[in-house]
Amino acid sequence: MKVNLRVWRQKDPVDKGRMVDYTVDDASEDMSFLELIDVLNEKLILSGEEPVAFDHDCREGICGMCSMVIDGQPHGPERSTTTCQLHMRKFNDGDTITVEPFRAGAFPVIKDLIVDRNAFDKIIQAGGYISANTGSAPEAHSTPVPKAAADRSFTAAACIGCGACVAACPNGSASLFLGAKLTHLGEMPQGQPERWDRVVNMVETHDDAGFGGCTNTGACATACPKEIPLDVISQLNHDYLKATVGGRRKK
Repeated sequence: MKVNLRVWRQKDPVDKGRMVDYTVDDASEDMSFLELIDVLNEKLILSGEEPVAFDHDCREGICGMCSMVIDGQPHGPERSTTTCQLHMRKFNDGDTITVEPFRAGAFPVIKDLIVDRNAFDKIIQAGGYISANTGSAPEAHSTPVPKAAADRSFTAAACIGCGACVAACPNGSASLFLGAKLTHLGEMPQGQPERWDRVVNMVETHDDAGFGGCTNTGACATACPKEIPLDVISQLNHDYLKATVGGRRKK
């Protein structure tokens, strides 16, 4: 396959940045999109040019690092797929493909296709955990968990924190990510002692980080590679109202 790439190049956070055109003549329909970027970078290095900087780690769809906007869609045109699992067979010979970093006020560009997602780390640090006594492991059946609650918690826990929801949202909101983390812990008995403080602290950190507000467009759930359901945002709003207006919060 021969493909034409229009790639965002930005040397540092203060650089204005620009789109640069490249051509890859020997792409295979069986290679992943990240392998295509690898091939491009080998070509650039051999010609003495600066390779394209991009994030990647596991290349198995579970780390959330391979964040790119491909032809205007976070992670590309295939639903429920991360960039590393997107294969070139989804494109046609001779296609022109536009590749950009995630665009959001809370995700400043570091270089080329790499953005700073430390805002997600701050949200998790604000409450994305439970307190547990150390010591021997408790008996597995000592804390009953209803099947429906366990299933919903597991579904929300599938979030890999890639940020596609933020990139897809017209408001730059991270409400799907936030709702997934709160639902993951809020459905489990172990998450109840800090439930109300957790939601307030995480929402405040979300807002302070510069993320926008949610207007329920649904673009976030459509872009999510792990199919996190939109109703986790309802859970987020429900818990936040109970913690604040309902007076459940202890602090």
